[in-house]
Amino acid sequence: MVRILFVHPDLGIGGAERLVVDAALALQSKGHTVSFLTNHHDPAHCFDETKNGRLPVMTVGDWLPRNIFGKFHAVCAYIRMVYAAFYYSLFLSKKEPVDVIFCDLISLGIPIFRLARPNPKILFYCHYPDQLLFEPGSLLKHYYRMPLNYLEEVTTAQADSILVNSKFTGRVFKETFKRIATDPDVLYPSLNTRFFDETAIDESDQVVMLPGDAFVFLSINRYERKKNLNLALNAFKALQELLSPGEWHKVCLIMAGGYDDRVMENVEHYDELEELAEELRIRGKVRLLKSPTDRQKLALLHRAQALVYTPDFEHFGIVPLEGMYLSKPVIAVNSGGPLETIIHEQTGFLCDPLPISFATAMAKLVKDDKYCERMGAMGRKRVQQRFSFEAFSTKLDNIVSDLIGRDGAKKFK
Repeated sequence: MVRILFVHPDLGIGGAERLVVDAALALQSKGHTVSFLTNHHDPAHCFDETKNGRLPVMTVGDWLPRNIFGKFHAVCAYIRMVYAAFYYSLFLSKKEPVDVIFCDLISLGIPIFRLARPNPKILFYCHYPDQLLFEPGSLLKHYYRMPLNYLEEVTTAQADSILVNSKFTGRVFKETFKRIATDPDVLYPSLNTRFFDETAIDESDQVVMLPGDAFVFLSINRYERKKNLNLALNAFKALQELLSPGEWHKVCLIMAGGYDDRVMENVEHYDELEELAEELRIRGKVRLLKSPTDRQKLALLHRAQALVYTPDFEHFGIVPLEGMYLSKPVIAVNSGGPLETIIHEQTGFLCDPLPISFATAMAKLVKDDKYCERMGAMGRKRVQQRFSFEAFSTKLDNIVSDLIGRDGAKKFK
């Protein structure tokens, strides 16, 4: 049995959060002891496993500011993580020792965790280089990011083992961190399929009531501009021109995603999407939902006929796997992680990030129910064969066992 501490900055609802929760469940299923250390955990905005006692969670440093007058979000996030790392390493590690610390998103805590006793191994999971998540700006912003970018590379290199979520992210990692000699291993995210298989959905989980013959396109993504959600609305509008009046009458679009009223971008972008739907004159056929629960999201996936996944150059994307496992064709942008999960015209469509490209694929599904069903069945089979929770659990267990059984190696050239 290995004792593993997962360190994650904000244990809310999102793809990165789902990954670390699933990783913890996977290792727990292998007989290991797992727990979480985080800067923020809101029981009203988190995955069920982190609030029902199955995964113990300790919150440290939530009193520290998340920003300074709406700016310096990165610096504040780094300071909060450094505080949590010092708090555990200096005050808790002797009382609650662990064998492995699993970090993700923010690497600055890694050298500080070296102070912990009894010298735990450190595993870093890179969803995507943090420095690439910030859009280029003014010269002042450039100089603001320079030391942060340097620290990200230096501290990432100090992990005993590094994982990435896709081959795409692995290539970006090597291009970005040129001084890190180690090639990261790929650990594809997976689904906790047991939840999908064993959860019984009832009427209380239905957040949208629709006619039985409605053809539902579902988009699941956080309300962030980088998720390119405008594309879903514009594609849905373009779909109107490709369908007969009768076909158009029965289609609808549901957009559901993580929404935190503490995050200004969530609030602003949700309002922007509502305004865009009004401008396109499709507001009556579009439903925007905020932070559905796991059960509500599962009910939406069961009800939908197809998924629309709009992020461009997404690092991996867990939503397509969720859709395919529930036999839903997925229409996604032909870049990033979806290139490794979706087989074009077999389990879904890989399209240019243009409304007409998405709309053309959507129309094919509306016009041919049998084609839609066949594609969905192939998607489920692909997830079972390539992205099963059992395979994910076994590989992660082997990685942890190997990490415990060997000495850390130097990773700088």
